[in-house]
Amino acid sequence: MSTVVETVTELVNPILDEHQFYLTDVEFVKEGASWYLRVYIDKPGGITLEDCVMVSEQLSETLDSIQPDPIPQAYFLEVSSPGAERPLKNETDFNNAIGEYIHISLFKKVNGQKVFEGTLESLSADELTLTVKDKARKVKMTFARPDIASARLAIEF
Repeated sequence: MSTVVETVTELVNPILDEHQFYLTDVEFVKEGASWYLRVYIDKPGGITLEDCVMVSEQLSETLDSIQPDPIPQAYFLEVSSPGAERPLKNETDFNNAIGEYIHISLFKKVNGQKVFEGTLESLSADELTLTVKDKARKVKMTFARPDIASARLAIEF
């Protein structure tokens, strides 16, 4: 259903730009018998419940005004923050995470591990560098971007 995702992305971006928010993801998924249109938004300092309600109302009005209906089946619209441990999916996400504690999963093991957590120190098109804890000391490790299966923000304990 990429056409729904593309359509909603085009429709929601002007709403977000007006309020200086940014889009982190759009999903259109079927769960059980129901369809869900999920729009994840953020802004520096974090998104509030009021922000989500406002964007939801404006996006709903925009979607309802288009003929023919771009989403003909019944669905639930959910607008929310991507959460404290949000996935890092694009360059904006990664750039915003510099200096933050993140979790990465790799396609292949490095030093016998496929999972690392640490502070994202630097980022380029080809690699990223984390400061990770190795027993009692902190070590900088560099990972090739193509070797990273997934990345997300993490909470440091």
